[in-house]
Amino acid sequence: MTRNASLGHPATRRPRRVHGLQRRGTGRGTRRGTRRGFTLLELVVALALVGVLALVALPLAEVTSTRVKEAELKRSLRVIRGALDQYKAAVDAGQLPRAASESGYPPTLEVLTRPLAVQGAAEGEPGVLVLLRQLPRDPFATDRRLAAAATWRTRAYGSAGDAWDAGGRDVFDVASSSNAVALDGSRYEQW
Repeated sequence: MTRNASLGHPATRRPRRVHGLQRRGTGRGTRRGTRRGFTLLELVVALALVGVLALVALPLAEVTSTRVKEAELKRSLRVIRGALDQYKAAVDAGQLPRAASESGYPPTLEVLTRPLAVQGAAEGEPGVLVLLRQLPRDPFATDRRLAAAATWRTRAYGSAGDAWDAGGRDVFDVASSSNAVALDGSRYEQW
């Protein structure tokens, strides 16, 4: 064996075998094929695939966004209705004052966020009742300039029949102001 062959000189070097097969150039990046980059057809196919993926992803993103808003609406309704019930329970227990003409529910939604003085609190007990730190907004309300209480439809004892937003006092129920249809086919205003 000559010195050049043992060092692997290009003129005398044998091609390596990989798993019994002889390696050969593929045409890309070799001397014979100096082609680099992508062909027009490859680019068109790649762009078509990206377009199809975008068409699939956009509706899924919209449905996901709606689901998040629906979950937030359910949570907000549960929180507000729970605070209304806590207010009524506090009035019935004699912790909050009630006039003879009142039903025991709060006159407005804003009352739920105000500190309320508790009557007959024993020494060492807190004399203030706070039901909500902040009134949640209706997530489907479109006008961001409205106050949180104005984004909800309310039903009160002072209103006629089962009318919503009739301007009565003693709010006992809330609903979304959106009349859109939910993913399950129901209307948000009926939740």
